[in-house]
Amino acid sequence: MKAKTLRLLLVGATGAVGQEVLKLGLADERISAICAVTRRPLDAEKFPANPKLENIIVDFSALPHRPVWCSVNAVICTLGTTIKIAGSREAFAAIDLELPVTIARLAKEAGATRFGLNSSLGANALSPNFYLRTKGDAEEQITARAYPSLTIVRPSLIDAERETTRTGEKLGLLAAHLFKPLIPKRYLPVTAGKIAAALLDGVISGKPGVKIVESEAL
Repeated sequence: MKAKTLRLLLVGATGAVGQEVLKLGLADERISAICAVTRRPLDAEKFPANPKLENIIVDFSALPHRPVWCSVNAVICTLGTTIKIAGSREAFAAIDLELPVTIARLAKEAGATRFGLNSSLGANALSPNFYLRTKGDAEEQITARAYPSLTIVRPSLIDAERETTRTGEKLGLLAAHLFKPLIPKRYLPVTAGKIAAALLDGVISGKPGVKIVESEAL
């Protein structure tokens, strides 16, 4: 595949990491088009009209069996919330597990061959922690879709400005900055830009198999 024929489906473009993916992707000549599927329109000031960008508004709770989004060959999913913001474990799992897995299935059926997933440090389907277990379940189920090229990024705390305040994350970032010399690199906060760059690198390179990028490598 020639690099400039890469058409990217981006899910989660209104979030901190998704916005960075969009900024980097629009500036990257190796990507010919980006289809950003969102619940609400993209911020027109941050992302003015661009012939390379198509923003499609969808109801994620009622996705059609054969959604007509774009003809894409690569997908990046940066969906993510917290149990507190979602309101319940069930609502959290719907966003962080069920939706990414559904997107992966639909995109694969439509012909996509490359997938990038923003996950979490410590994601493990056997974890006693519900959050990490949900993230691990998403990784396992998307891996089971057998994409020729799959990149999973597992960041620690994400250092970014968010539209919705995440109190626990803010406190964690404050503590991390205060005690940075004492914290192992694996657990240090990482910027949304670094996560976005790793996801884009994964789908653009399209290396065969499953590649897991741990937080300390970002």
